Amino acid sequence: MKRRDFIINTSLISLGSLSLGLHANSPQRDIHTAADMQDYLRGLHEVGEPSVDRIVIGNPLTKISKVGTCWQPYFSTLRKAKEQEINLMIVHEPTFYAHWDLDGKDEMFVSTPSPAKEKYVEAVENKKRWIEENEMVIIRSHDVPDILKGFGIPFALGLALGYENKDIVRSKDYYNVYQVAPDSAWNVAQNIANKLMVLNQPGVAFYGDQDRMVSTVGLGTGCICDPTQYQELNPDLVIAIDDTVRTWTQTSYAEDTGDPLVVINHGTAEEMGMRLLNQHLSQNIPDIEFIHLNQGCTYRWIPGT
Repeated sequence: MKRRDFIINTSLISLGSLSLGLHANSPQRDIHTAADMQDYLRGLHEVGEPSVDRIVIGNPLTKISKVGTCWQPYFSTLRKAKEQEINLMIVHEPTFYAHWDLDGKDEMFVSTPSPAKEKYVEAVENKKRWIEENEMVIIRSHDVPDILKGFGIPFALGLALGYENKDIVRSKDYYNVYQVAPDSAWNVAQNIANKLMVLNQPGVAFYGDQDRMVSTVGLGTGCICDPTQYQELNPDLVIAIDDTVRTWTQTSYAEDTGDPLVVINHGTAEEMGMRLLNQHLSQNIPDIEFIHLNQGCTYRWIPGT
């Protein structure tokens, strides 16, 4: 499936056997405005402050018509949302190309040299203007889903790979290690690649000893999945993302030690978490229509001919 078609298909894909206790520990209240929705999302789990989980842009008193969810609010995704009369978007990643969005705390707004800085600022202003003109509100839900137990980002990735929460043998905040059927690292990686095809991931990168026997798989949360940060959990094979590993550090280490390392796309790793958040919201706030805009792998794979 082409990535363009993948994004256009905005209905929430069935999660099949992923029957989760999505009602557990969820605050019950009437939700009418964007501010109400923000309060609900923040009530799912306590996070440290300051947090990027907030209304990024838009009027907090906006009455909700429909809610869209997605991993990253690309301009194209927002336009699709507008076509479906969605006026509130819940997103995981920044809207304006920097972790703190419009706060100006990021390196891009501080020391980026000209003319790149001017181009970034122009892009920010264009997107900001479009969102305001279309009376859309964007809420970022990042810190809460990252730490949320059961169906948050790392748990959702495990479920997408066919690993059950009951298979978790070791964990800490942001990291889980799953028991899997013993097999070679290559075969385990192949199974991971097969499972992720539905998320538009064309394959996975593999480093280390392909013949190493694997009975546990460790994974983390988005950019919080540097394999060196959870080695004490002792997984046989680790999964990391392309925004975290460097080919001259972690992958070089994997090649020298033979410790199996699988690298996947950041969007692939967190897509299912946003789908499960959508499912949770749909179940717990039935008076509002929630539509998930599928994205998955964030790049287009162009094979040689």
